[in-house]
Amino acid sequence: LESPQPSSQEPENAEFWLPELSRRTGHYNVQRSRPGEKPPYQRCNSQDSLDDLALEDYWKEVEIIKHTGDAEPQEEVQLKVADEGEQEEAWLMEAGLATLFDESAADGEDSMVLLSTLTRTQAAAVEKRVETLKQTLRKRNKPYSVPDVRDIFKPPPSLNTKDDEHATREGSEDGKKEAPSSGEHSGVGNEEEPGGGGAETETDINLEVSFSEQALSYKEGSKVTKPVNEADDKLPDFKVVRDKTGMTKVGDISAADMKKVRRLVLIEMTALFDTAGIDLKTHKPLRRKFKESGLFGVPLSTLLEQDEKRIPGTRVPLIMQRLISHIENEGLQTEGLLRVPGASTRVKAVCQELELKFYDGMFSWESLKQHDAASLLKLFIRELPHPLLTVEYFSAFISVLKFPSKKQQLQALNLLVLLLPEPSRDTLKALLEFLQRVIDHKEQNKMTLNNVAVVMAPSIFMFKGFRSKSTEQQEFAMATGMTNIVRLLIRYQNLLWTIPKFVMIQVRKQNTENQRKMNRDLKKLLKKMAYDREKNNDKAEKSSEPDGGFIRVQAPQFSKVSMAVQLTEELQASDILTRFLSQDSSVLVKREDLCLFEIGGNIKERCLDEETNMKALLELNPSAEWVIKSVQR
Repeated sequence: LESPQPSSQEPENAEFWLPELSRRTGHYNVQRSRPGEKPPYQRCNSQDSLDDLALEDYWKEVEIIKHTGDAEPQEEVQLKVADEGEQEEAWLMEAGLATLFDESAADGEDSMVLLSTLTRTQAAAVEKRVETLKQTLRKRNKPYSVPDVRDIFKPPPSLNTKDDEHATREGSEDGKKEAPSSGEHSGVGNEEEPGGGGAETETDINLEVSFSEQALSYKEGSKVTKPVNEADDKLPDFKVVRDKTGMTKVGDISAADMKKVRRLVLIEMTALFDTAGIDLKTHKPLRRKFKESGLFGVPLSTLLEQDEKRIPGTRVPLIMQRLISHIENEGLQTEGLLRVPGASTRVKAVCQELELKFYDGMFSWESLKQHDAASLLKLFIRELPHPLLTVEYFSAFISVLKFPSKKQQLQALNLLVLLLPEPSRDTLKALLEFLQRVIDHKEQNKMTLNNVAVVMAPSIFMFKGFRSKSTEQQEFAMATGMTNIVRLLIRYQNLLWTIPKFVMIQVRKQNTENQRKMNRDLKKLLKKMAYDREKNNDKAEKSSEPDGGFIRVQAPQFSKVSMAVQLTEELQASDILTRFLSQDSSVLVKREDLCLFEIGGNIKERCLDEETNMKALLELNPSAEWVIKSVQR
């Protein structure tokens, strides 16, 4: 796989190029050589890159898209970049920092707390946007109240505490010490590694130090070389260094804390691109007409809304779930699965029949051929009026390949996945998991990681109605680029839904400071409440603090009695769940549907990784309560 390099023929103000979509038919017009002609320029035929045969499959897929598209005239879609100043203003609002340019904005105190937790590179990213907005307003001779950047990051006196110093050590102040000083090693000792104290290798993903801080040290201490794209069996086996306090995945924390995570991730992602010197332009959201009901060509949010009325808690569109289930039931060993297309006329007819009969349960799934179902799945993704990777971060996903190392590319993808809206993120996850299951049968179906990425890239990146002029050379560069991104998304999907620990530490700091403010405002009331609780509830026991080496675990869904668990050096969350199930045989919930939650203190709510060391977590959050609840996976 060869990463696309910026072309000297780039059109002015272009961020990226996709094959042109005909205004008359809504089909993709791909300018490429005919079979047998010489390729437009030299292509590498090694095992480490996309060869001619693989690219032929890509172009065939584009041709299939052309012939299965809607022949009716479509609304033309052009991606537009926000004007200077407008983009910075939107960014500050999304990051929860609107008060930096609008004093009347709400959540002013929350903004100051957020700013106090930022690392040096994150702070620099904020300062850059504030300064750009200030200069733009000055050019336009508009009145403004943007503060001087030197006055933004004055930490409140209340943050100078032992707890905050510990949290800061996890972030910016240890950036120089812990971030990699060269392209070979990060220099982080890890007590979880065998032998202890060993240096982190290039294939270890460090989640404790800000990615942008690591990138800064990488940039300062090493020679930047062009990343090498390996063949399927040569891609690095990246692994996350285990953290005693447990890994945190998307869906493990409360909506309130996830909102904080998203704001921090936006700032961190921007800082990472800034540090690497990669220009990041976000596009304006699409404003277009779309269907308000049905299956194909309907926004994900609308689909999920209508699906939840039928099955509460639905997070992935039912039609997509059913298509994937049908393909798998027919057998993933089928040679050429996803690559061999269904009959065009038949796929169109089935699409129309599904629109009419799917929700009524009258569609005959037994008559649906497997290759037709695969084509319908790709059509469903492609027909979404808003692309799965979103318009706002479309160019950011493409630009990931500009980072100098695979590790940084993976870190950038991690942040971008966390930034996706929940419907897009959940749907992407279901799709990637299915694609991996297809690859797991590559010996029978001949669909390797490369092959699957090649045939899926057009459906993921070429959304309905998009129009862009591009040269043949640019199209080839984009073909390899889009395929590379899909390849990385599939290969490393297990890492991409992880929330980095440094982000969680920043969330804990914000919650701690917010709690202090609330305590100051409600001190007298809280004292009275605490007194009444102790006086009138003698049976209640504090579950947060160790009592003689024990912690109290509650399971109000299943039992009125709390469970005392002895705290040991090796005690893990999984041990507590095992003990609970062994003591209460009346619990009918499956083990995999139970989770031990950390609640309160410096976190709202967090479902614990089963390998979480309870003593280490108690030291991080001594005021937490421990509750066992059932969860929907």
